[in-house]
Amino acid sequence: MSAKLRAQGAKVLSAVLDEGRSLSEALPQAQQALSNPKDKALLQALCFGALRQYRLLDAALKLLMQKPLKGKTRVLQHLLALGLYQLYFSRIPAHAAVGETVAAAPLLGQAKLKGLVNGVLRNAERQGTELLDKACKNQAVATLHPDWLIERLKKAYPQQWRAVLEANNQQAPLWLRNNSRQQSRPDYLAKLSNSAIEAVSEDSLTNGFYLAEAQDVTALPGFADGSVSVQDGAAQFAAELLAPQDGERILDACAAPGGKTAHILELADAEVLALDVSESRLQRVTENLSRLKLQADVVAGDAASRDWWDGKAFDRILLDAPCSATGVIRRHPDIRWLRRDQDINELSKLQARILDNCWAMLKPGGTLLYATCSVLPQENKEQISAFLARTKDAELRPIVAGESEQQPGWQLLPGDNKMDGFFYARVLKKP
Repeated sequence: MSAKLRAQGAKVLSAVLDEGRSLSEALPQAQQALSNPKDKALLQALCFGALRQYRLLDAALKLLMQKPLKGKTRVLQHLLALGLYQLYFSRIPAHAAVGETVAAAPLLGQAKLKGLVNGVLRNAERQGTELLDKACKNQAVATLHPDWLIERLKKAYPQQWRAVLEANNQQAPLWLRNNSRQQSRPDYLAKLSNSAIEAVSEDSLTNGFYLAEAQDVTALPGFADGSVSVQDGAAQFAAELLAPQDGERILDACAAPGGKTAHILELADAEVLALDVSESRLQRVTENLSRLKLQADVVAGDAASRDWWDGKAFDRILLDAPCSATGVIRRHPDIRWLRRDQDINELSKLQARILDNCWAMLKPGGTLLYATCSVLPQENKEQISAFLARTKDAELRPIVAGESEQQPGWQLLPGDNKMDGFFYARVLKKP
């Protein structure tokens, strides 16, 4: 539990909150500075936890300090947040949490402010939970979400918005997908049982299950040989609803990191083109396919254009569209601070462009499955309703009862059956 670890944690929070970088990008870079695997795991736990609790930690710091730190000393503001998280939300002894956090200040080039860090954290330790109680008098602070998102959720889900916020603040279970090309789900669950790993299968999925306790996935039976993959239960509906058939030509648009591409190929002997605008993220697709011993055409290209397309139409298209990711906040706590209210309009316009472009590449009689990991209607049912209204050869194929062109699609909310928030709409191109 070193000072170096705390310094790296402060840098990660700065990267996310001040530079707008994703946690999935900033954290691995910080972990490279640590050699001990336990330190790397602790750094991850502290960064995830601090970002999940950040609105409360920030409100508490405002009660402890006359004004926030800025400029070159700004990184200490995040170090202090990390210190408060250790005091209030971790099992780290208070003396170690304070001592190691104070010792991290010189490593961040702020040796002269060690006294400030020590004074603030000692004050917080003396006040105990009364400090958090004061910070939580603002009910919005207690939700741990930004105001703009709270308002959108209230409007969209007047009866459920509190449950959505609460689910977002929980740690998600580790969901896995059995590779049906290698064994049946009961057979793989038996392997886990023999290894004393408790798993719970999900009846609504063909191959999905989650672990009672998180494990190192690389140590799971057969993981290296492709027996199983990490994929949330909600995301596993994508390939199942697409219903790929042998011999079909299928486009997985916006495919990285490749979980849905692999799932499609596990279900059918199809010709799959995995498309993504990010060449670096496509490396993950290639790696996943290699581990699972599957093959697809992996292509770097923009799903909003057709300069990569050979002109041959697709039988089915999975469009997992770029979105706000507001359905997966419990897995990515940085999303609540990286996203802005104004982002939703821009994302909605991009989704519409990609929808129209992909539609032109679909065969008559073909199926397009639209998916997002968002819970916001503007990206989901409103997007599809507008698409159906302007696209004369598009016909809604309901997934659940009660769908209509005005209220299309299937919305899963975070926590439903322990799954992430996801949206699906299935559309047929009229012959």
